[in-house]
Amino acid sequence: MRLGVLDIGSNTGHLLVVDAHGGAAPLPAFSYKEPLRLAEHLDEDGSVSPRGVDALTAFTAQALVVAEDKGCQDMLAFATSAVRDAVNSDAVLEHVHERTGVRIQVLSGEDEARLTFLAVRRWFGWSAGRLAVFDIGGGSLEIAGGADESPDVAWSLPIGAGRLARQFFGGGPPDDEAIRGLRKQIRAEIARDAGHLLRAGAPDHAAATSKTFRSLARICGAAPSADGPLVPRVLEREVLRDWIPKLVTMTPEALAHLPGVSPSRTHQIVPGALVAEAAMDIFGLEVLEICPWALREGVILERLDQISVLG
Repeated sequence: MRLGVLDIGSNTGHLLVVDAHGGAAPLPAFSYKEPLRLAEHLDEDGSVSPRGVDALTAFTAQALVVAEDKGCQDMLAFATSAVRDAVNSDAVLEHVHERTGVRIQVLSGEDEARLTFLAVRRWFGWSAGRLAVFDIGGGSLEIAGGADESPDVAWSLPIGAGRLARQFFGGGPPDDEAIRGLRKQIRAEIARDAGHLLRAGAPDHAAATSKTFRSLARICGAAPSADGPLVPRVLEREVLRDWIPKLVTMTPEALAHLPGVSPSRTHQIVPGALVAEAAMDIFGLEVLEICPWALREGVILERLDQISVLG
């Protein structure tokens, strides 16, 4: 069947059209996305602004047209931390539903971590053993670990790269004090619940996924996306640690010229790097393998599993 997966993230709205059936890897057929930046369309009280609501509604309406044009039998729509954390999230989603007919499901942080873990497990398979998975988004960091397809532990922390960039670097380039304060907050957040994952011992395999980790791996020497998803890519802690002082001093223009960095995400590179380094350090990981599958694939795989059971 052909499915449309509508992912409303903190940075981007992304419709992925895939050809999928049970027992096979979802095959991407078409991609449509817009930089919604919903996390930046929040009022002081934490509400999505009218401008943000209009942008989300317009994108959803156009995504529905694209999905229909591409022959999708169904569309799975979900939102993550930017909508999840907004104080008016219910009203926003009802507005979108009234205008477009699309019902967007808000994923909890735990579900986001769980579904990402499912995608990574299916990608690497059982040979990965006990698996640990990390995903830095715009609004949150997801962590999950376990030996099965469902993780034993899965949780979400409010230290996404975009959120931290707004909190600490909103007034311009970070100084030493801002970097120190950010580093301290990140490490305290991760360490507080680190025992969830560490209690079972070191994982057999540690993986990372999504745009921030892919960009950091590319900066640190991983193969470009043009080489295809089957090329192994890793992020090494010591290489990343060497890069961080250089990243801190670079202008947005210089950051945008680094391999794998989108101009619209330059402000997220430094906080994302600090989160990645902290996670690797606190969990004692020298290397993270980059997985090309992430949350969207997890949503698709769970849907296919449900269809298989019902069918």
